[in-house]
Formats: sequence, C-alpha cells, structure tokens
Amino acid sequence: MSWDWSAVADFMPRFWEGLLVTLQVLVLGSLISFSLGLVWAAAFRAPSRFVRWPVQVVTEFIRNTPLLVQLFFLFFVLPEWGVQFSALTTGTLAIGLHYSTYTAQVYRAGIDAVPAGQWEAATALSLPAHRTWFAVILPQALRRIAPALGNYVVAMLKDTPLLAGISVLELLQQSRLESASTFQYTEPLTVVGVAFVLVAYPASLFVRSLERRLVK
Repeated sequence: MSWDWSAVADFMPRFWEGLLVTLQVLVLGSLISFSLGLVWAAAFRAPSRFVRWPVQVVTEFIRNTPLLVQLFFLFFVLPEWGVQFSALTTGTLAIGLHYSTYTAQVYRAGIDAVPAGQWEAATALSLPAHRTWFAVILPQALRRIAPALGNYVVAMLKDTPLLAGISVLELLQQSRLESASTFQYTEPLTVVGVAFVLVAYPASLFVRSLERRLVK
C-alpha cells in the first residue's frame, strides 16, 4: 500500500482545527486541575474531619474510576438533572476534574515536604493564613513539585483523544471524520500520531530538564 501525500494535504485543514481544539482543552484543563488540585490539597489539611473526610472520599472515587466513564457521566447523565454543557466544555471539565485529584496529591506531598520550622516561623511572625500559604509555604512547595505537575500536563495531552467519545472535534475525531469521508485511514491517523509525538516528547524532555534544575 503506497503513501498518498494528497490525502495528507486534504487532511491538513481538519488537522489544524483539531490541533487548536486539543491545545485549548490541554491549557484550560491544566488550569482547572492545578487550581482545583490546590483546593483539594488545602482541604486535606483542614482541622475539621467533616471537611477532610468528604474531600478524601470524593477525590478517591474520582481517582479510582476511569476518565472515560466520568466523561460519559458528565455528558449523558447531567443533562437528565438539568445541567448541560457543550461537548467541548464537558470534555475540558472532565479532564480538569479528573487530573485535579492527582495534582492534589502532588501538592500535598510538596506541602508536607516544607520544613516544620517554616510554619513555626510564620506563626512566630503572626503572619495571616493567606500570607503564610502564598508567601512562605507554596513557593517552596512548588519548587519541589513543578516537574511532577509537568508530567501530568503530558498525561492530559495523551488523554485528549478520549474526548472523541463525545464528539469533541479534537485531533482523533478530525482524523475519523476525514477517514469516513475519504475511506483513507492510514494517512490521517499517522499524521495525528506523529503530531502527538512531536508535542509530547519535547514536553517530556522539558520536564526532565526542569526536574534536574529544581530538584537538587
């Protein structure tokens, strides 16, 4: 079977559209996972067990169920309860929510690694809670956990094809639509696979470099 470059050329408009959607999901999903993960991590340290326990139950449930199941639940079940989003919004929320439970554990590990003396010094200086967190604890924690957070960004990128299951027009869905219209599967799918490698591999190298620089 010969390689058809004309099929690649025909696919490129769909490819760029799909790449834009994929990157949009990745950026917004990362922001959601990083922000919500920090909220989960702070809740883990709440003095009240009535705050800690529900958060632990919810995060463990999300961590131990497949992302695809969560994606289908948000897209197909929530509308029955009167809550409905577009496919793109649903996919972005699902990825962000799913990975927030993993980044929460990363944040918790980084916060726990901050020496106890730093907390004691902030208390001795009578710093308010928000200054203790944002001026003392988090800057030190983030230095330790930045590489791990970067790894989850790469993982999110590789999970974006799952959004094709709810018809989000990301890269995989665009290749499926192209193949369905032309009956040529090799070229679109190969281009998509190469595109993921070209994005994910340099990102992985960057994370490794960041780890060598920050974790010493």
